[in-house]
Amino acid sequence: MRLNKVFLSALALALAGATSAAAAATHLELQGGRSYMDSHGTNAAFVEATFDANPIGSSRFTWAPDVSVGWIGGRNLSRYQGNRYETGDDVWLVAGGARLRYGSDSDWYHGFFYSLQGAVQTGRTMALSSVGEFVNTVGWQGKYLSFQIRHISNGGTHGPNRGETMALVGVGFDL
Repeated sequence: MRLNKVFLSALALALAGATSAAAAATHLELQGGRSYMDSHGTNAAFVEATFDANPIGSSRFTWAPDVSVGWIGGRNLSRYQGNRYETGDDVWLVAGGARLRYGSDSDWYHGFFYSLQGAVQTGRTMALSSVGEFVNTVGWQGKYLSFQIRHISNGGTHGPNRGETMALVGVGFDL
């Protein structure tokens, strides 16, 4: 018991140190909206962190590390009850990848982005049936507000593969 407390304390201190080192370059967002499998909606919420942008060669494109934790609510759809994959599970996922942008901070279009992430998730539903999923997002991010369309699916690696498509609004701030 004592060893667990020491280990957890050391882990917390290490994470705090790593977080403070990256904090100057971190944009944190709280996002919420509706997710749809076919025409069946449910609530979705994410916490997403985007870090310092890095140039891609000598082009005007940049990429930034992008990580998120999300939740997609389950749906009670009687037509899928009794199937191997139903729709009632809440899904929790952790994702990481890169956010791509074009232009410099002063360009009007610099807020537009595309993000590609790999994810692992906890639920097994008609929409998200495998442990590994792909997360594709297009959107616009300002200093405090963002809008995005996000699609999550396994890319056909495991059936069924209906996917989740969502519209999210985010409120963000720089750490």
